[in-house]
Amino acid sequence: MAKYSRILLKLSGEALQGDQKFGIDPQTVERIAREIAEIHKRGIQIGLVIGGGNFFRGKELVNRLEVEAATADHMGMLATVMNALAMQAGLELIGVDTRVQTAIRMEAVAEPYIRRRAIRHMDKGRVVIFGAGTGNPFFTTDTAAALRGVEIGADIILKGTKVDGVYDDDPKTNPNAKRFDRLSYTDVIRHDYRVMDTTAVSLCRDNQIPIVVFNMTRDGELMRASLGEDNVGTLVS
Repeated sequence: MAKYSRILLKLSGEALQGDQKFGIDPQTVERIAREIAEIHKRGIQIGLVIGGGNFFRGKELVNRLEVEAATADHMGMLATVMNALAMQAGLELIGVDTRVQTAIRMEAVAEPYIRRRAIRHMDKGRVVIFGAGTGNPFFTTDTAAALRGVEIGADIILKGTKVDGVYDDDPKTNPNAKRFDRLSYTDVIRHDYRVMDTTAVSLCRDNQIPIVVFNMTRDGELMRASLGEDNVGTLVS
């Protein structure tokens, strides 16, 4: 039996690029869509936020071309919409009814974000993908995920990454890095473990929404995290 009735899933843009160095890998989108569809079949309501790093990194443009940070952030928001539309296509290809809502109005391709409409969609069994971040510069898609999670009343935020939880150091460079099973919000902020940015973690703490950081590349991990099984990634609460 599912532990959660409504989840907010946060994926990085890189999660969609697979082994490619740029863009979207169709097979990866199909795999993620199938896993989301399996959760959807369990009756769990799903909101989804995807980053845009597979298309665009604003810091590089700011540093190399001296583009204003606000402009670069808006470009990044548009990249998240491309990913949202790709994931919508992947989900609807396998029969999952989906809506994309964006924080920047672009009615030709998606609905504007309206909190009550998003909840209504989920109540009707639709997956809702939230694009364009918060609609404001200087906020990450992690913060957008936390904000949307609070607004829709999600039971938990699931952050899919390429590692199996939170470590005290980079496990790719330090084989002795320690993985945590559980952490408090305060521990994450105090030690700067970079689970999500500080604003996102603080928002989750203030609204008592737990976070699970897990390995999205492992088959079945998303299902296990969605069902609330023990020993999946790191729980921040």
